[in-house]
Amino acid sequence: MFKKLILSLLLLSSVIYASSIEITNAYIRATPPMVPNSAAFLSIVNNSKEDITLDSITSNIVSNIEMHNSSMKNGVMSMKQVKNILIKANSSTTLKPGSLHIMLFGIKNKPLKAGDKHEFIFNFSNKEILTLDLSVKSVMQGMMHSKMKKMPHSLMPMKMQDDSTMKHKKMMESK
Repeated sequence: MFKKLILSLLLLSSVIYASSIEITNAYIRATPPMVPNSAAFLSIVNNSKEDITLDSITSNIVSNIEMHNSSMKNGVMSMKQVKNILIKANSSTTLKPGSLHIMLFGIKNKPLKAGDKHEFIFNFSNKEILTLDLSVKSVMQGMMHSKMKKMPHSLMPMKMQDDSTMKHKKMMESK
């Protein structure tokens, strides 16, 4: 009995360490109460020597999940469903607003509230399956996350700045 347990743990640990795919910065966009659809964004890292594709995603919180690509053509933004998403060998692919992303249709537990987490299962062409809890973020949280890196420190919202900057501004205002 004990030998079987040890053997099972060793096999499980080899499977965990053999994973060639990582998903990072994953989140779902929060929704107002009557909105039935949302989107999910993330980065997928392929640590293998072969190209792979994300072939499907499932979750019990929605009726349907589709992978989409948005593009701008002649000043018009359009969105088109794609069969899968390519992640080249030893590289990453980022799913973000205005580009590749995951559409969530028919939200069952409306609304999706910031701070909640929901389970999603990602199926890849190399037969790997990743199960993750994705956090729900407000639209502003998602936008701020991508823009904060580019924003000068002096233009950041007060709550995003460090205490010394806030103290300096308060001192300047009192003079």
